[in-house]
Amino acid sequence: MNVSDIIERFLLETLGDELSVNFNRNELATYFAVAPSQINYVLSTRFTPERGYITESRRGGGGSVTLIRINENADDMLLRYIDETLSEGIDYGRACQIIERLTCDEVFTKSEAQLVKAAISDKALIAPTVAKNKLRGSILKSVLLEVLKAHDDFLESKNGNNEDQ
Repeated sequence: MNVSDIIERFLLETLGDELSVNFNRNELATYFAVAPSQINYVLSTRFTPERGYITESRRGGGGSVTLIRINENADDMLLRYIDETLSEGIDYGRACQIIERLTCDEVFTKSEAQLVKAAISDKALIAPTVAKNKLRGSILKSVLLEVLKAHDDFLESKNGNNEDQ
């Protein structure tokens, strides 16, 4: 396990079930015997909106940071990803972060997540490099729209609002 994994685990354990946690970047860097830039790296790569987090930083005083867990329902999350993230295309790493978030929130099973990742991988997308992110975004958008539709159909049938009954 590398130091970034250790810092990530520490922050997740510190956050626990809370929606936010405040900490001092320099104190955390001293605790882990790393440069403050290592803390920034962990925050910018492991605590992204795609993974369900927002970070707020304040300059000065050693760099106070607030880590906030995004608390939104699955439909809102799917719509946000469809509208904001996928309209201009998306790289594979960021797409995987979205898929992992949806897996953690039980929108996808692990096997469904693996299938979607395989379908949007660079290896599967036989297209010029400049077109892969746009194509990947289009595929992921279609998958997410179907998931949203299926979720809505499920809720309708569960609530007895299904016209087929």
